[in-house]
Amino acid sequence: MTSRTSPASPPAEVGAARSDARPDARVASWRTDARGSAQLVVGLLLYALSMAVMVRAGLGALPWDVLTQGLTHRLPLSFGAITALTSLVVLLCWWPLRQRPGLGTVANVVVIALAVDPALALVGLLPPLGLPARVALVVVGIVLNAVATALYIGVGLGPGPRDGLMTGLVGRTGWPLAPVRIGIEVAVVGVGALLGGTLGLATLAYALGVGPLVHVLLPRLTRPGVRARH
Repeated sequence: MTSRTSPASPPAEVGAARSDARPDARVASWRTDARGSAQLVVGLLLYALSMAVMVRAGLGALPWDVLTQGLTHRLPLSFGAITALTSLVVLLCWWPLRQRPGLGTVANVVVIALAVDPALALVGLLPPLGLPARVALVVVGIVLNAVATALYIGVGLGPGPRDGLMTGLVGRTGWPLAPVRIGIEVAVVGVGALLGGTLGLATLAYALGVGPLVHVLLPRLTRPGVRARH
């Protein structure tokens, strides 16, 4: 749960992580109207559903969800509870990076954590699936995730915890986003796989496919007057 997005996500400007330092940006990241709130919540609900779909396909989870799956084997907590726990740990890493949360940051933690367990129960009602159907689920999951990401970023209410960590590191170090994102998520996936999380071809397909999809969708789903920061 990331923003819970992939290594192939669209590039961010190096200064993006620092843009919230302006008072007007801080205020704007906590204010929206009913349509903005609805877009944010719908985006996050779809994100939780995309996570569940990828898990149900069984061909590899989203990068951060590989870690979440691994931790479910070690801790007596649900997938959603561990998603919330890891989000809070990541948020603690924002402090030395001088990242500032917005309404979207808080909603990302709460909505996804509450929605992902019911979403997993819902997709768990599907009958046993053959390989073609599982591959189709992966495609659906990637597309859903791209739409969800563009929806919640397009509201301009602050990044998700994981995206904020990555853009914060970019802002503090001056390093390009791509190697920072890849380095973090390779480490996360590696630890998750060692703990028993599902790493597979779908994880790679997500990493390669979701970025270009978000790049296409984001301009269409960004609200007027919002400078989406990713």
